[in-house]
Amino acid sequence: MSSVRSSRLDADSLQARSVSRSFDGVQALSDVTLSVHRGEMIGLMGPNGAGKSTLVNLMTGFDSPTDGRIMFGSVDVTGWKPWRLARAGMSRTFQHGHSFPQLSTRENIEVAAIGVGATPKEAARRTDGILELLDLGAWQATPAGTLSHGLERLVGVGRALSSNPWFLLLDEPAAGLNDEEGDTFAGVLERIRSEHDLGVILIDHNVPLMLRCSDRIHVLSEGRSLAEGPPDEIKAHPTVVEAYLGSG
Repeated sequence: MSSVRSSRLDADSLQARSVSRSFDGVQALSDVTLSVHRGEMIGLMGPNGAGKSTLVNLMTGFDSPTDGRIMFGSVDVTGWKPWRLARAGMSRTFQHGHSFPQLSTRENIEVAAIGVGATPKEAARRTDGILELLDLGAWQATPAGTLSHGLERLVGVGRALSSNPWFLLLDEPAAGLNDEEGDTFAGVLERIRSEHDLGVILIDHNVPLMLRCSDRIHVLSEGRSLAEGPPDEIKAHPTVVEAYLGSG
């Protein structure tokens, strides 16, 4: 891993500083600031339309802010293309899998590693570690298009990890998982955090998952920051309970 990382930006934080984004006069985000450091997991919560995916798109180069800056450590990366950010040490998953259904689980992960500059030998070595980390070894030869929904989600995480990122942004990775799959996925997140020096931003509507895995939670509502704090504080925050968790 270190052989490729040594040529990347050695950043200890990823920040969105006072970012705003409007689309045809509609304000999707307004003056939002969010930071994550390596070794911590930040939960990004909010109802549908709150601006969560828009913020992740800005931070990963799939869109540019109308105002504000994206900082990768001390480097201003606002407007950088996704491929450049991936090589710098940032990776993400999407709400939909984006795997190659005809390729095996192993091939999907190896291809993603080669896509960010790894040699075939390095890609194979990384994939071995990821298959072990995510408990996917039994399915490494299985075409991705035949996997269960939960396993397909794990392959998406494996593809994101294959770029050896400093920062990993997960956009609803547990969507559609049943309770057992959700518990398994929470264990995966905890292993990723304990075994890799990564900063993670996690978006999901699975509230127990977010409360269990996050060091801090940032709540958005209607494109604005509503609250931020440790999970116990957020789940008792009266405005958050009313706006997102529900008055019950």
